[in-house]
Amino acid sequence: MRTDYFDDSILARFFGKSSNYTDIPNELYRQYNVKKGLRNEDGTGVRIGLTRVSDVIGYQKEEDGTVTNVEGDLLFRGYSIKDLLKNRKGNFGFEETAFLLLFGFLPTRQQFEDFKASLSLRYALPDDFLVDEILRAPSRNLMNRLQTLTLALYNYDDDPDNQDIYETLRKGINLIAKFPSLACYAYQAKVHDAYRESLIIHYPKKEYSIAENILYMLRPDGIFTPQEANLLDALLLIHADHGGGNNSAFTDIVIGSTGTDLYSAICGSLGALKGPKHGGANISVANMMHDVVSVTGYTTDKEQVRNVVNALFDGDFYDHTGLVYGFGHAVYTLSDPRAELLRALTERLAEEKGRQEQFEFYRLFEDTVHEIGMERKGKMFPTNVDFYSGFAYNMLGIPEEMYTPLFAIARVAGWVAHNVENKQYDGKIMRPATKYVGDRMDYVPMADRK
Repeated sequence: MRTDYFDDSILARFFGKSSNYTDIPNELYRQYNVKKGLRNEDGTGVRIGLTRVSDVIGYQKEEDGTVTNVEGDLLFRGYSIKDLLKNRKGNFGFEETAFLLLFGFLPTRQQFEDFKASLSLRYALPDDFLVDEILRAPSRNLMNRLQTLTLALYNYDDDPDNQDIYETLRKGINLIAKFPSLACYAYQAKVHDAYRESLIIHYPKKEYSIAENILYMLRPDGIFTPQEANLLDALLLIHADHGGGNNSAFTDIVIGSTGTDLYSAICGSLGALKGPKHGGANISVANMMHDVVSVTGYTTDKEQVRNVVNALFDGDFYDHTGLVYGFGHAVYTLSDPRAELLRALTERLAEEKGRQEQFEFYRLFEDTVHEIGMERKGKMFPTNVDFYSGFAYNMLGIPEEMYTPLFAIARVAGWVAHNVENKQYDGKIMRPATKYVGDRMDYVPMADRK
């Protein structure tokens, strides 16, 4: 039997023949007032809901419709992440932030201890899950693997389709606790299968924070410093949520609004986060900077850096898209507060690890992008969180393929919070509309088709 009958050449002919794959002119979007990418003409986002979980502040919209650019801030339940980061307790800042996102208030000391204990009791995977679901089925892509493992947990839940608010929170806390093990073990399985390296499995320690356990499970010797755990804890806190309008949170709300199980909704969010225009952007930054350094080295010559930045803007370097990854944002106009905080934390660890030269190059590159962006585009291209996160992960010895899974480990807290909120206060299935702009066709019998 032929297996290549429906081959690429036939597909290409079908695709080329179809009038349904012709362009939809931009004029039609304006004519029917359809917002591409759910963005308004002035660049602001189309509102798709109400939330009390978090707020992304990058501009101020006046009553007359005027948009004013402002310094960026990110609020979790009304609290600035600047204050949450500054007032962390040890290396458990992410856990306190997760509590805040889920329950809507800052915990007392006893509530915090109870919550940490509740998480630690859920660190362990179900019996046989590690062998049956992870080690026997390694994957080429860790984000795809996280999706399948999340869906696999559905089968280990006694009541997986229960949509009760309390039950959704219980399931969500279970996912927050287990995601570090899922991601780290999926990585170890891939390393063992694809690279033929030794398989090393460390079981999470109940006394460790989530950040500490990630470093413990990833490193063959399980050894890390308090400073390293502190930086990773900050990264998790910073990435824990970013408003209900970001792509992966919106995906979570859309899927959850159908009444399906939490595992399916989180699986959809993971697929959205994987994309290079969303959570996968941190890998794009790392790859871009690798190519930049291969040309310039860690130079202090600003003119040399200007040349490579101009080449990036011109589409003559790296991936030839004209994009400078790690800069610009859909909401932040002047500054991304996450990048501002992460820059300071990264500088401290760079000093401790003797990597000041690399950090200073990142600063020079950052300043140069800002300058050239203003010169060429007449607007600010603020540094976003992805620019420094890859460098921070690199200093922590975390492999690049774990960068986006770490984003997911943090963001599941926000996804659960938005899922619960939508169940509580909205409850309607998300069903937006589209405008059909194709032709009306008369049916032609197969014998008469040409």
